[in-house]
Amino acid sequence: MQDVSKISTDKLSLERISSFIKSYITDDEGELGRIYATAIQDKVPVMRKETRELIKTQLIMKKPMQLLEIGTAVGYSSVYMSKYLGEGGKITTIELDEERVKIARANIEKLGKSQVINVLQGDAYEVLKTLPDEAYDFAFVDAAKGQYVNYYPDVMRVVKSGGVIISDNVLQDGDVLESHFTVDKRNRTIHDRMREYLYTITHDDRLDTAILSVGDGVAISVKR
Repeated sequence: MQDVSKISTDKLSLERISSFIKSYITDDEGELGRIYATAIQDKVPVMRKETRELIKTQLIMKKPMQLLEIGTAVGYSSVYMSKYLGEGGKITTIELDEERVKIARANIEKLGKSQVINVLQGDAYEVLKTLPDEAYDFAFVDAAKGQYVNYYPDVMRVVKSGGVIISDNVLQDGDVLESHFTVDKRNRTIHDRMREYLYTITHDDRLDTAILSVGDGVAISVKR
């Protein structure tokens, strides 16, 4: 039988560690900071600060010329990542929600990134099929968690050899650690699909993958 007090202590320790790390992270300034703060206030999903810093380091090392993002939300992550592209680099980002697409495009235009970031509206599962083979050297997957495994074949198709694939929120606030039957019924399908996705990206011979407990869990994969 698990010691409940130990679980509580462990959780508290993780929260303290996370708070300590975030205390060293500088907030965005100006309009980008406003977009982030508004998204948090409106409960729009945006990358966590510690995840953002990890992705920044990956972008600085890779300097991608063509970046694919699945899950635009209000455009915050696209604008943030655009600062670390290679010279002349571009971002293609996909968002299903029509209202969020409008907000994202407005935010992108306001920050002068319309020539760099192209927002495609539609279901990523369908939009991905229209994209050319091996067109991207970096992909950021941050959309419907239960769909990651369905996006996977086309993400692999459109990313070049040597390209980086970053998948966010793979720990699902800890739910993915639990067994199928201890997760709320409404979340079981997502739980099972995320586990399937994690198994797939760690057992595909075409990838080298590391799963990190940063933010809500980040998987970093490099296509061979």
